[in-house]
Amino acid sequence: MKQINRRRFLSLSSSSAIAVLIAQCSNGKTQKNQEKFQTFSSEHKINQSQDSLLEVNLIASINKINLGNKQAYLLNYNGQIPGPRLEAKPGDTIRINFTNKLPQPTNIHYHGLHIPITGNADNVFLKIAPGDRLTYQFQIPQNHPAGMFWYHPHFHGLTAEQLFGGLAGLFIVRGELDEIPEVKAAEEKFLVLQDFALDQRGNLLPSQELSIMTGRQGDLITVNGQSNPNLTIPPQGLLRLRILNASTSRFYRLSLEEHPFYLIATDGGALTEPIEMSELLLTPGERADILIQANREPGKYRLLNLPYQRVGMGMMGRNAPENQPQVLATVSYESKVAAIPLPTKLIPVEALPEAQKVRRFEMNHGMIPGKGMAFLFNAQPYQLERIDTQVQLNTVEDWELINTGIMDHPFHVHGNAFQVVSRNGKPEPYLAWKDVVLVRPGEKVLIRMPFRDFPGKTVYHCHILDHEDLGMMGNLEIQA
Repeated sequence: MKQINRRRFLSLSSSSAIAVLIAQCSNGKTQKNQEKFQTFSSEHKINQSQDSLLEVNLIASINKINLGNKQAYLLNYNGQIPGPRLEAKPGDTIRINFTNKLPQPTNIHYHGLHIPITGNADNVFLKIAPGDRLTYQFQIPQNHPAGMFWYHPHFHGLTAEQLFGGLAGLFIVRGELDEIPEVKAAEEKFLVLQDFALDQRGNLLPSQELSIMTGRQGDLITVNGQSNPNLTIPPQGLLRLRILNASTSRFYRLSLEEHPFYLIATDGGALTEPIEMSELLLTPGERADILIQANREPGKYRLLNLPYQRVGMGMMGRNAPENQPQVLATVSYESKVAAIPLPTKLIPVEALPEAQKVRRFEMNHGMIPGKGMAFLFNAQPYQLERIDTQVQLNTVEDWELINTGIMDHPFHVHGNAFQVVSRNGKPEPYLAWKDVVLVRPGEKVLIRMPFRDFPGKTVYHCHILDHEDLGMMGNLEIQA
C-alpha cells in the first residue's frame, strides 16, 4: 500500500477557518479581532446537580489560554482546558444551554452516557451553526451506572479538528461505586490527557502540517491543561485516579514507577473486583478508574507514558512513536503510612445472555474511485443517508470486529456499552462494560452488546477521529 494519495487525503481534511481566525488574532492584525480573545486560567469549577437538576451555560469559543507553561490560542468550553466538569446522579435532569461562538458548525456528543440518541439529547446529527444556541435536555436513567463519561464535538468532517483544538470536558455520574468505603476514603483526582500541536506563537498548526492519514498528534502533552503536574497522596495513603484519554489520535501506555495500578472501573462503570496491573493502555476515548497505594518509600514517582507503536512501520511519518518514556505527572507522598486497604469486592458485572445475531465489521483503508483514499467499514466509506446496521430493541448481538489494515483502530459505539468476549478466539480475562475497544492489525475482537432502550439513529466509528472524519463510521438504527 505504498501509493498513498497524501495530497488527496489532506484535501479531504477540514477547512482552515479556525486556523485563519487564530492566526489573524494572535498576530494582532486588527483591533477588532484582538478583542475576540480573552485570557483564561485553567481554574476549574465543578458543576454539580442541585435538587435533581444540572443546568449549565456552555459556550464553545476560541480564546487565549494558559496551557502548560505557555499561552495558546485554543478552542475551548467556557474559557477552560479541559472544559467544565459536570456531575450528576441517576434520575437527574440535565439542561445544557449551549452557544456556538466558533467560526464553524458544531454540536455535542455525550460520550458513554446511556441517554436518548434523538432530539436534543445525544444526537450527533444536530448542526449548531456559528452564532446559534441550542438547549440540550435529557434525563440520566434511574438505573444508570456510576462512571466517568465525557463530552466533545461530533459534527462529521470537523470532529478531529475541533477535539484537537481543545474541546473536551468530563461528565461524571455519581452512584454506588463512589459509596464503597475504601473507594470513598481514597483521595480522588481526575486526569484529562490531551495533546496539542502549536507553533512558536501558540497557534494551532494547520492540518496540512499534521499526519491526517495516521491521525494527528501533537508534541505538547497536557494533564488537565498543565505540564507535569504534581499529584500529592495524603496521609491516608490511597489515591483514586480517574483518567480520560481526550486526545484525537494519541495512545497512552501508562505506568507509575514502582507502583502497580488497581483497576476498579472502565468506560462503562465498575468492575466486579479490583484488577492489579503494571501498566495500562488507553486509546482515544477510553477511561480508566484506578487506585494507587502509597506503600513504597516516601518520595516522588513519575507517571510515565511508555512508547507505543500504533501504525505500520512504513506509515509513521510525523507520528513515529517517541522512543523514550514521557513524564505526564509526578505522584508524591511524604510519609510511609499503613495505607487504607483495597476493596475486595466492587459491583458485580452481569454476564450477558447468548446473542441472537452475529454481525461482521471489517476495518481497513483503501482507494475510492473518483475520491481517493478513505477509511472503510466493510469496504464502504461513510454516507450520511445510508443505514448500515439495523438492530431491534430488547435483543443482544455479537459483533465481530476484524482489522485487515496496518493501523490500530479503537472502535466506539454511541449510546450503548458492550462487553468484550474474546480476542482472536481467546476469552477476555475479566468482564467489563466498555464503549471503546482497540482492534489491532490482524486481530478479530468479539463484542456482545444489549439494545435495551432508546430507539433511533446513531453511529459507530473509529475513535482515531481523523479516521472517522475520513469515512470509518457507520449509521446504526435501533428499531422499537
